[in-house]
Amino acid sequence: MSHSTKTNSISCPVCSREFQQELIEEHVNKCLFLNTPEQSGCKRDSPFHKKNSSHIEKRIKLDSCTSQQQQKDTPTIAAANKLQKSVETKSVPLAETLRPVSLNDIVGHKEAFGPGTMLYSMLEQRKVPNMILWGPPGCGKTSLANVVSHMCKESKNMRFVKLSATMAGINDVKEIVKVAKNEAQFKRQTILFMDEIHRFNKLQQDTFLPHVENGTITLIGATTENPSFSLNNALLSRCRVIVMQKLSVDDVLLILKKAIQINKEIIIAEKDISKGNHSEDAIPRVIITQESLQWLAEVCDGDARIALGALELTIASRNTQQDVCKEGPAVISLEDIQQGIKRTHMLYDRKGEEHYNIISALHKSIRASDDNAALYWITRALSGGEDPLYIARRLIRMACEDIGLADPNALVEAVACLQGCQNIGMPECDVLLVQCAVRLARAEKSREVYCAMKQCQRFIQETKGPLPPVPLHLRNAPTKLMKQLGYGDGYNLLEKDKSGLTYMPSGLEDINFFKNNT
Repeated sequence: MSHSTKTNSISCPVCSREFQQELIEEHVNKCLFLNTPEQSGCKRDSPFHKKNSSHIEKRIKLDSCTSQQQQKDTPTIAAANKLQKSVETKSVPLAETLRPVSLNDIVGHKEAFGPGTMLYSMLEQRKVPNMILWGPPGCGKTSLANVVSHMCKESKNMRFVKLSATMAGINDVKEIVKVAKNEAQFKRQTILFMDEIHRFNKLQQDTFLPHVENGTITLIGATTENPSFSLNNALLSRCRVIVMQKLSVDDVLLILKKAIQINKEIIIAEKDISKGNHSEDAIPRVIITQESLQWLAEVCDGDARIALGALELTIASRNTQQDVCKEGPAVISLEDIQQGIKRTHMLYDRKGEEHYNIISALHKSIRASDDNAALYWITRALSGGEDPLYIARRLIRMACEDIGLADPNALVEAVACLQGCQNIGMPECDVLLVQCAVRLARAEKSREVYCAMKQCQRFIQETKGPLPPVPLHLRNAPTKLMKQLGYGDGYNLLEKDKSGLTYMPSGLEDINFFKNNT
């Protein structure tokens, strides 16, 4: 090698080999990553190589093993992913698929958050207030939360977190609050949706108070129970209660038709039609009659989730049994729907709001002498699973409160009804309860004793100072000392007008609780 060549050459700091100046940079890059043929000729005594060779060799071996394992497992992983996607697609219930994503997609509840309401205007402006959604199952509480969730996804300044009180605890709420405080530093508001919030006890509900008050989180709670009984007053004062009623028959019918519009292989017919009325290129898989949908909307008791679940189950059953190519489309008639669902889901909570509503309606119907309404309400309570002994005890109360002395035998019969229910139980005792309710509704009514009792109670509560003592002549005198003190002096067994005695405390002789007490 000439002297000029040696002068222009530079030694590689990795392998110590000499290269020309214009080639040294390219060689060093290759040598560092061990990707060129020069690797075999590099010197093992290089300080840089001694420091990094073992780590690089281990990495190369690990990468090669991983790649070989991935090539071996690729078919299995691909199949698993495909199966998982298939399961996820098939396992999503129809009710979940139909969740609305905008306010205009929500069916019903026009008075609560329909167009023109304050809540509708606030949500349109991306302002979410603290609120408690109170309503029966399947009325759309979670659907409204789903709309808020999509609003948060479209906004950069809002994030949505969903929890269920059936599975989450205090620690989960604390973690969300911790993250919410960090997000607040970047001006991002956290919306926390707590489903079944009434399952948190009063102590657990206190966890929300400081964070809702200072704005760290915006709380949306969903409950099927009366918030007045199941939630803290302090929490209620910080949230607006949105009352959501059952969906009407027309609302449920509209939801069912939306579900069918998603699947183009299902059509709705006004009545049963023959399977041969369609061309070969446009044969649907399922034909469902309008009469079937109407009956399903009427029997689901305003619960859209039950209606959609029954529809999905019936269609799936007919779909698996029918070969469209050979037999034509499957026709779902009213009988098919009726076989798949019965009215076994009637809303009735033996310890909740509906429990008190039904028994109140029964009491007021008997008081008004409406035997037909009394029959309806007591039958509805029994159909919902109400305790027959509870109803019998309430009938005894009604016999005293509203019938009273106008027909004293009503109380005797009500007590006999309770004893009969205790002896024979359900379902045989249902006729006893119904007969007693109708008998009380038809009886003569007198609230004289009840109203006098209430007036007396009110008088005693409003008395200022100590209550007046019992007159001496009305006191019992079992001992000699009591007789010496005047206990029982002058007492006789004559009637009030003949005895010459007063039986009210001193100063209250002219008080009569039976006057003007209606």
